[in-house]
Amino acid sequence: METEYFFAEDAHDTALIAPPMDDAARFDWLRLIRSRRVGPTTFRRLMAEHGNARAALAALVDVAAAAGVANYEPCPEGVIRAEIKAARKLGAQMLCMGEAHYPAALSGLPSAPPLLWCKGRTDVLMRPLVAMVGARNASSLGMRMAQKLADELGEAGFVVVSGLARGIDTAAHMGAVPHGTVAVMAGGLDVVYPPENAKLAADIPERGVCMTELAPGTQPQARHFPARNRIVAGMVQAVLVIEAAARSGSLITARLALDAGREVMAVPGHPYDGRASGCNMLIRDGAPMLRGIDDVIEALGAPPPRRAPAFIHASAASPPQAAETLAPTELPARILALLSTTPIDEDALIRDLAQPAPEVLGAMLELEMQGAIARAPGGRVMKTA
Repeated sequence: METEYFFAEDAHDTALIAPPMDDAARFDWLRLIRSRRVGPTTFRRLMAEHGNARAALAALVDVAAAAGVANYEPCPEGVIRAEIKAARKLGAQMLCMGEAHYPAALSGLPSAPPLLWCKGRTDVLMRPLVAMVGARNASSLGMRMAQKLADELGEAGFVVVSGLARGIDTAAHMGAVPHGTVAVMAGGLDVVYPPENAKLAADIPERGVCMTELAPGTQPQARHFPARNRIVAGMVQAVLVIEAAARSGSLITARLALDAGREVMAVPGHPYDGRASGCNMLIRDGAPMLRGIDDVIEALGAPPPRRAPAFIHASAASPPQAAETLAPTELPARILALLSTTPIDEDALIRDLAQPAPEVLGAMLELEMQGAIARAPGGRVMKTA
């Protein structure tokens, strides 16, 4: 069931509001946005009409009554105290709209969250931001490109933003960790999804930031992912799409970015690879083709030079690895998941799988005999159409 708001949440109301001046005002902001039937647009309207969050909270009962909602009460203060206590325990800070490090581009959207819980260095949000999104079941080639491009973007001065999901998101964060990356989470800061990215989420705040509009302890639900995507799309200059199916969250992010006037670029793929269908559709509809960092700089311009301390992260030196030993029956499926109709070096595939080479070669031979994969010149292998 969708949340019912006091005011239409697609309203084009982007009036700027003054940030809270002290902890008491921050408490009121949090209580207002956590109150039932108060979304970002309602929050802005109430703030514009009543001047501050405390006055808006006092008016909520009358607003609810006018909307036909009886016995309405704002979010209890005890709930807010518990949320703040949990956030402080995590080492998180509240970043409110209008404050220096709140992404300026995001402020201009009517659906922008009034506040974000952040863990890490919020100063990275002041640098040029570029999102990288793509398939969760990404191919080995797609993940390698995402990690390499993210590393190059970070080296050039961009900050890579993604959603900490499996596949392309993971590869993008891993490539950008040494330079600072932004992970926009679909749950609370203490609820990492998928769980295998727990270490990555712990590493990101050292040079970048993890952020969410949700309270600590919030478990990701289906409705949270599109909401997370609108933050990713709204805070960046451009969205780079690497491997996305025609119906996917990555395409939702791309469309949100286009609606917000952001640049969208896509990596082309083989027509027979379903993971490339969304990217090919974007290119067909006019999105610039993304082949490497030069295309990004041509579209956005080079970021101003900056000086940053050198930082080497172990995960940035190699592509994402399998988390555990695969059973023999699981290995063929994993090989097919990493392959596409574009050939890749056999040695690179073995490294990506992080499994014993004899077992991988045996599974590949079985797949080859079944006609599921084929050899290409130069020691490369590919999935058959």
